[in-house]
Amino acid sequence: MYDQVTLSLNVDPYILSALKEDISSEDVSTNSVMPHPQAGEVDLICKQDGIICGLQVFERTFTLLDPNTQVTFYAADGDAVTAGQLIAKVHGDIRILLCGERTALNYLQRMSGIATYTHSVASLLSGTKTKLLDTRKTSPNNRIFEKYSVRIGGGNNHRYNLSDGVLLKDNHIGAAGGVKEAVSMAKAYAPFVRKIEVEVENFDMVKEAVEAGADIIMLDNMSHEEMKKSIDFIDGRAEVEVSGNVTKENIAKLTDLGVDYISSGALTHSAPIMDLSLKNLHAV
Repeated sequence: MYDQVTLSLNVDPYILSALKEDISSEDVSTNSVMPHPQAGEVDLICKQDGIICGLQVFERTFTLLDPNTQVTFYAADGDAVTAGQLIAKVHGDIRILLCGERTALNYLQRMSGIATYTHSVASLLSGTKTKLLDTRKTSPNNRIFEKYSVRIGGGNNHRYNLSDGVLLKDNHIGAAGGVKEAVSMAKAYAPFVRKIEVEVENFDMVKEAVEAGADIIMLDNMSHEEMKKSIDFIDGRAEVEVSGNVTKENIAKLTDLGVDYISSGALTHSAPIMDLSLKNLHAV
């Protein structure tokens, strides 16, 4: 759950922007059929099995439109839910319920989809020491929601943004002139509290990264045999992350490596939404 400071400063502006996108001047459909205030209630129904996530954001969408809106929840973020289950009841001005419906569901469906997919991937690493990480491959302006959803699904967050840590990728290394040069420059520039991670693509780069004193070495799109050889060479002198087109379908093939981390952009860029719906709207 987001704390009050994060909610007010970092979450609310995005929700308000999404609402403004959907209501540029007025909700013509709602104002046509509901010209005056009328108290009402609607049910939030789950239409498929999964992990629910984003209930606070769902509620906030309505309360930003009208703070008098009340939501009664019958589940919490991280709960496994099933098709047909009543997740919540939303009570308030029917005009508000209609205006906020799509935006609230868009967030909840997307966040629950990511949590559900992440849960299915993380379960394949159960019993190993390897942590599942997300990436920065998030949809623009939704990172705060999508990375939260990964955590709820049982995954872990890699760096939040470019200010959050040093990750020297192929183009950084090319710009610096080599792995050793890039690591040396990063150590001279970055605050000492920042770990330095280097993305490598072959065994020669692994050797350079170790000799340069990298804290984390990411083995990117390497063959299984070359990854094993690299891990043996690193021999605990750096933490090891594996990355490169990791999905639910192939992650099990990596569990024997015993690495510290496996990162997967698919957690955020390829998770399908979870089907949810607001039904049974009626006046009270």
